[in-house]
Amino acid sequence: MHPFRKAVEARDEEALAALLAEDVVFTSPVVFKPYPGKAITAAILRGAMRVFEDFAYVREIANPDGRDHALVFTATVGGKQIQGCDFLHFDEAGKIDEFTVMVRPLSAAQALAEAMGAQFDRIAREAAGQS
Repeated sequence: MHPFRKAVEARDEEALAALLAEDVVFTSPVVFKPYPGKAITAAILRGAMRVFEDFAYVREIANPDGRDHALVFTATVGGKQIQGCDFLHFDEAGKIDEFTVMVRPLSAAQALAEAMGAQFDRIAREAAGQS
């Protein structure tokens, strides 16, 4: 099992953040503009852990060189069943430097956008180092 998956499934926020490169770029399934930086990416991931219910990884797909990894997941958000994939790219030090999430169907993506939007003030405060 991949260390990122272990951290997510254990809901270990510290281990999750430790896997992120300082210059990681997070690309959201519901926002056009990517989010650069470890602080905002870690805060977004914590927010996602708060809004996803019944979250489970169902498949791991890895590039033989270990630098690209895909984790397929299922969850519920706002009563909608969601299926998605976390696409991870690792830098030479083994840290995640690109993190892209894709989800389906559209109704679940819309529920995710609404749920994460409701979290965004808290996410911004956490990224800025405030509680």
